[in-house]
Amino acid sequence: MKILYVTTISNTVNAFLIPHIRMLIEQGHRVDVAFKIEREVRPEIYEMGCKVYDLAFQRSPFNKDNYRAYKKLKQIISNEKYDLVHTHTPVASACVRYACRKIKSTKVFYTAHGFHFYKGAPLKNWLIYYPIEKWLARYTEVLLLINNEDYLRAKKSFKSLKTDKIVYIPGVGLDTRKFSDVIVDKEEKRKELDIPDKSFVLLSVGELNKNKNHETVLRAITKLDNPNLYYVICGQGILEEYLRNLSTKLGIENKVKLLGTRNDIVEICKASDIFVFPSFREGLSVALMEAMASGLPVICSDIRGNSDLIESDKGGYLVKPDDVYGFSKYISVLYSNYINNINNSFGEFNKKRVMEYDIVNVKSRLIKIYK
Repeated sequence: MKILYVTTISNTVNAFLIPHIRMLIEQGHRVDVAFKIEREVRPEIYEMGCKVYDLAFQRSPFNKDNYRAYKKLKQIISNEKYDLVHTHTPVASACVRYACRKIKSTKVFYTAHGFHFYKGAPLKNWLIYYPIEKWLARYTEVLLLINNEDYLRAKKSFKSLKTDKIVYIPGVGLDTRKFSDVIVDKEEKRKELDIPDKSFVLLSVGELNKNKNHETVLRAITKLDNPNLYYVICGQGILEEYLRNLSTKLGIENKVKLLGTRNDIVEICKASDIFVFPSFREGLSVALMEAMASGLPVICSDIRGNSDLIESDKGGYLVKPDDVYGFSKYISVLYSNYINNINNSFGEFNKKRVMEYDIVNVKSRLIKIYK
């Protein structure tokens, strides 16, 4: 087959989809990619012989540049006569399905990484995104969902798509071996990060924005007044200055480490004690899966995606996203276990649990779906 992978921005392919593309090429298919080049395309894409199309996609669905991207995309699909277009992320996927609605020779697969309408979502999300997705389902050959809430809603609501064409898949796949194979000198890594060796280290990984909700953890730490707690955040974003100022205002600026974007997440996970993840919205978080693969206990928000991954009282604790007291309470519980040398059964449970989401398993399922 001749296949086109489409995402809104290049970052998605760079971070998650290269193993999928390699798998298809190894099976004899031709794969090209189309997206807005926001971050430099990883060299593996070119090395595999993929043709790269740079489109003017914008993440805001109302940006007029998306119409230009749609027109160019429609021309590419028509001229190149792709047998299959596999699309990811909402804006690109809306454009793909509308562009292909009259091209009978091209099938469309859509992997939804988390619908913008979900339990607890703002009303405007339901008014805007739900009817669009429901209507576009009729132009989708196969709809792949990566969490149970989205899967069940699609089965119930998208009547224009046959139920056997609505498929659950356990995420985009995580290479768990790179976590099990890495051995880290915890003391040395902490020294590198300027954290005392005997500290109790909380870790969050994610963009510094309102959705990732790091503020809740900062306020939870303040309530504990525990000098041994350190909070490490890996990621960058528009709230960096706000979070720094808030840490100072709360009097914990010396206990909070904003590390920016890192290439050593595996090592930082291995040097931490627990993973805290208070997001308001997730599809199925790779960062959370990486923490699980590292053997970390987890305190996370009780939302779609997170509740697929974490079993309460087995792999950690699920808390409402804005429940400062709840995060504070369970940080204290896990700290007490640490001080009293209580066995870390949560971490071991998570390492076994996350194997369902391993890239080998995901690729095996994808092969069956493509066939």
